[in-house]
Amino acid sequence: MKMMTSAAANKYLRALDEEKQFYLTLEQNASTYVLAENEKQETPEYDYNTVSAKLAELNAKICVVKHAINLFNVRTKLENFDMTIDQALVYLAQLSRNKNRLDIMRRRQPKTRVNDRFGRSNLIEYMYVNYDLDQAREDFEKVSDEISRLQMALDYCNQTIEFEVDMD
Repeated sequence: MKMMTSAAANKYLRALDEEKQFYLTLEQNASTYVLAENEKQETPEYDYNTVSAKLAELNAKICVVKHAINLFNVRTKLENFDMTIDQALVYLAQLSRNKNRLDIMRRRQPKTRVNDRFGRSNLIEYMYVNYDLDQAREDFEKVSDEISRLQMALDYCNQTIEFEVDMD
């Protein structure tokens, strides 16, 4: 067993993935080679069994670490929020989509001239907002603040709370 924070576990996952990509690239570049008739060339260094075993070992480690992170995320409650990390990640995505929607709404002008793209009409048309712009601006700020609070709680949790990873 090894103790890790979520931040450390994710850093370790990136390192495992880089090593995995090394072996996949090696396999791609050295598992076959082209030789013309009567041409002599050294066969590239590649061992199918060794590379396959290394990839399987890396995949197993990745699986163990990701599982430990998932367990941590479903079991750990965020401080000052009545939700687990996995719930907070879903909530964060929802807040981000809502923030984008509110950003569009808060930027609109109360009255905007609509251009006739085809030039077929002599009428001048205007588009009017059908909501309170100040409320949209206020809601945008509230959502932005909530996202910041949630991100700070997640960052604190991910960098300070350790959990067990079943590694040999």
